[in-house]
Amino acid sequence: MIESLPLAVGMGLAVSLLFSELFGLAAGGMVVPGYIALALGRPVDVALTLGTGILTFLIVHALASIVIVYGRRRTVLMILVGYILGSLVRGVAADFTVNQDIGYTVIGYIIPGLIAIWIDRQGVAETVSTLLTASVVVRLALILVVGPEALE
Repeated sequence: MIESLPLAVGMGLAVSLLFSELFGLAAGGMVVPGYIALALGRPVDVALTLGTGILTFLIVHALASIVIVYGRRRTVLMILVGYILGSLVRGVAADFTVNQDIGYTVIGYIIPGLIAIWIDRQGVAETVSTLLTASVVVRLALILVVGPEALE
């Protein structure tokens, strides 16, 4: 049986490159569509992840008005703030767990930071719409390759 995560990340890389070349828009980082594609069956997790990415961008953008944050420093700060916010959201979301089988979480550890980086570079609407579209394309490709049962 094929493992879903490596396949999703690989397909996400290909779709991200395709979208970048065809439309000139990035899908929130090269690996992000693969991770989001696997979580499309859990819309609350996707929303928490996107919200955490947007909040990360807003916090770093606000910090940039106080401190000089450019280049590598800005990239690392986005990923670090995304990691910290993701951890906080995981802790808070655990309190809203309905039962043992249904828990809410932020997808990945650096995914919110990667989303924030691309929001900073190309805008919220462009990043979120491209990310969700690319994730749906990856999800459809995964369903064709491994079947819908393997993704649950």
